[in-house]
Amino acid sequence: MRSNEENSVSRRQFIRNSGMLACASMLGGKTASAMSIFKKKIPIGVQLYSVREECKNNFPKVLAAISEMGYDGVEFAGYHDRTAKEIRTLLDDNGLKACGTHTAMDTLMADNFQSTVDYNKELGNEYLIVPWLSEAEHKTKQAWLKRAALFNEIEEKARKQGMRVGYHNHMFEFTPINGELPWDIFFGNTNDNVIMQFDTGNALQGGGDPLPFLKNYPGRAVTVHVKEYSASNPKALVGEGDIDWKQLFDVCETVGGTKWYIVEQEKYPYPPLESIKRCLDNLREMGK
Repeated sequence: MRSNEENSVSRRQFIRNSGMLACASMLGGKTASAMSIFKKKIPIGVQLYSVREECKNNFPKVLAAISEMGYDGVEFAGYHDRTAKEIRTLLDDNGLKACGTHTAMDTLMADNFQSTVDYNKELGNEYLIVPWLSEAEHKTKQAWLKRAALFNEIEEKARKQGMRVGYHNHMFEFTPINGELPWDIFFGNTNDNVIMQFDTGNALQGGGDPLPFLKNYPGRAVTVHVKEYSASNPKALVGEGDIDWKQLFDVCETVGGTKWYIVEQEKYPYPPLESIKRCLDNLREMGK
């Protein structure tokens, strides 16, 4: 039997939820979309491949500039000959978090696995994302199934140490193999803990509409690469191309299980640092 205090808490929660639903109803549209105003704000990071040459020249200065722009974190694409402790100090000094690292498949294999995990623990990063597979690893269905089985094994090992493993798409994942999409072969045969790092621009360039994939694999788009696609302007910045960002963000935040948005800009209408700043400015204008 519930105590009076428990009943009081229950009533308060019911009233609070009812009020939120009423507000959502007044906003119009689907409840999930309207309720998005109550969702936790998702932090925004940047993939450092976007400013790779600048990082080679002066890595500490780049991290300071990224912090000054207002980014919350960075995703690594190499460590520029620095120890994890050195990089962690730079992150802490600039108020940045590690929101992922793009790590080659072989760094997660056999004797390399533990050193990769230890390095990333020191960084404060829990997301180990494989950004690429060799041609031999993605040409046939059997190759994709083999990769899926391997990812399941690695994911289980990583999970025991508090880490997550994932895969990042390019374009070839959306070219059918005997009527089946590699993306579906792979994610249909990996367990739900394998992160689906969806790169929006790459997918669209390869003919893959992000929305169905985000919906078909709920909760798996833990980190999303926010990259623009434009049929007429290959250098378009985020918010200046063909993607319906409002709709995409709504799916990420209601179905995708997204915890980080990560900007990646690979073609530049302005110098790279200015380009990623403008991307973030545009996202802020969208309410992100």
